[in-house]
Amino acid sequence: MGATISNLSDSGGGESAANRPGLGDIPEACIASVFLYLTPPEICNLAPLSRAFRGAASSDVVWETKLPKNYQELIGLLLPPEKYDGLSKKDVFAVLSRPIKFDDGNKEVWVDRWSGRVCMSISAKGMAITGIDDRRYWNWILTDESRFQVVAYLLQIWWFEVDGIVRFPLPPDTYTLSFRLHLGKFSKRLGRRVSHFEHTHGWEIKPVKFELTTSDGQQVTTEYFLDDKEHDDTIGNLKRGCWIDYNVGEFVVTDSEPATEVHFSMKQIDCTHSKGGLCVDSVSIIPRCVRERRRRSVSFKQA
Repeated sequence: MGATISNLSDSGGGESAANRPGLGDIPEACIASVFLYLTPPEICNLAPLSRAFRGAASSDVVWETKLPKNYQELIGLLLPPEKYDGLSKKDVFAVLSRPIKFDDGNKEVWVDRWSGRVCMSISAKGMAITGIDDRRYWNWILTDESRFQVVAYLLQIWWFEVDGIVRFPLPPDTYTLSFRLHLGKFSKRLGRRVSHFEHTHGWEIKPVKFELTTSDGQQVTTEYFLDDKEHDDTIGNLKRGCWIDYNVGEFVVTDSEPATEVHFSMKQIDCTHSKGGLCVDSVSIIPRCVRERRRRSVSFKQA
C-alpha cells in the first residue's frame, strides 16, 4: 500500500498535477473494506489522510466489527440510556474503551483499545478477606499505584485467605485470571519510591494456593512461593518491592448467556507459622491474546 500511495503522488508520467490520481480518489467503500482488517488505533491514525479516509474511519459498518459481539448488552448493563442513546458505533467503542466501574466502584470493565476484547478488574475492596476488619492484621493504604486508588496491606496473620466472585456476561473468548500482589509496604520519600519490609515474613516457608472455578465446571489450581527462599547479595530478592501478577490459569467462555460466574481465591492456611508484609491490589480477568500482547510489549521494551 505504501508503494501504491507513493506512486500516486509521483510527478512522473507527463500528467498534470490536476489529472493525477490521489488519495482523495480512492472510494470510501474501498477504504472501509481495508479498515475492517486494521486495529482501532491504526484506523484513527489514517483518518486525517483525506475526506474519504475520515468518512470510512467513522463508518458504523467498520466499528461494528471492532465491538464485542454482545456490546449492546454490556453498555445497557453498565450505563444509563442517556449515556449512549444516539451514539455512533465509533463513539460507543470510545465509551466502552474507558474503564467503567460497577458494584459500588469495586469492579471495573473496559474494552481493549487494540483488540476490542473485554477486560475486567476486581479491587481488594470487592473481595472477602479473612480478618480485614481487624486493624491488628490488615490496613487499607491509599495509593495511586492501584487503578482503584487503594490496596489491602497485611501486617501479620496465621490464617491467610482471600476469596472473590464475579458474575458477568463475558463474550466468548479464552480468559486468564491473575492476582496483583506486592511484597512489602511502599511509600514516597523526597520524591522517591521506597519499600519497607519490616513485616514481610513467612511466604518462603510454604506456597500460597491459588484457585479459580467457573459456573460451568472449569477448575484450575496452582501454587506459588511469594518470597524467595534464598537471598542473593548481588541481585537481591526479585520478588520484593515490586508488583507481580500471579497467573492463576485460564477459562473458556463459549456463550455470554447465561452470564459466567467465576470464583477465585488464594490461601495459605497452615497455622504453624505466621505471614505478613503483603499488599493485595486486585484480580484481573483479561483475554489470553491481550495478556500475550502485553508480555511481548514488556519483553520488547526490556530488550
